[in-house]
Amino acid sequence: MSAARLRLLLFDVDGVLTDGKILLHPDGTESKRFDIKDGTGLVWAQRAGLKVGLLSARSSAATAQRAAQLGVTIVRQGVSSKLHAYDDILRQQQLTDAEVGYMGDDLLDLPVLARVGLSACPADAVDEVRSRVDFVSRSVGGDGAARELVEIVLKAQGRWEALLGAYTGGVPVAAPGARSGRTKRRGSKS
Repeated sequence: MSAARLRLLLFDVDGVLTDGKILLHPDGTESKRFDIKDGTGLVWAQRAGLKVGLLSARSSAATAQRAAQLGVTIVRQGVSSKLHAYDDILRQQQLTDAEVGYMGDDLLDLPVLARVGLSACPADAVDEVRSRVDFVSRSVGGDGAARELVEIVLKAQGRWEALLGAYTGGVPVAAPGARSGRTKRRGSKS
């Protein structure tokens, strides 16, 4: 697993950026649930200089709308072969397999997962995917799995502290579980 070399993070949509469930409405439209933390992670990756893309076998207006909201311009939907679409993306972006990370959750993701420099999946991916990837998230699809991958990549590339500093005003943040040094006054509600 070489997260430090990655220049592009690709994500499947249904089952990775969503929980895989689709609501079909009587008028023929559909709805999907996207996690805000995952979306924030994709935005952070782009701000840190990584390219981000979506690769989905299904076409969905909801996916196109979410990609636009997040500023994701590499979007391949309705592809009959994810591997062919992946090869097109590599050519257009002038990247090698080693420079790409991909998170997928089902059998049709396996050809791409087998090629990329860093393969990943959510915790609820099918067994055949979980047993073949470099990284299995602690989170399920549509509930923080993509965000976890983004954080791992940004930390491996030494970009996480700068991002964190933008939110803390450069003040170091204690590790999870560490005492903050602040004391609570007796009777205080904070």
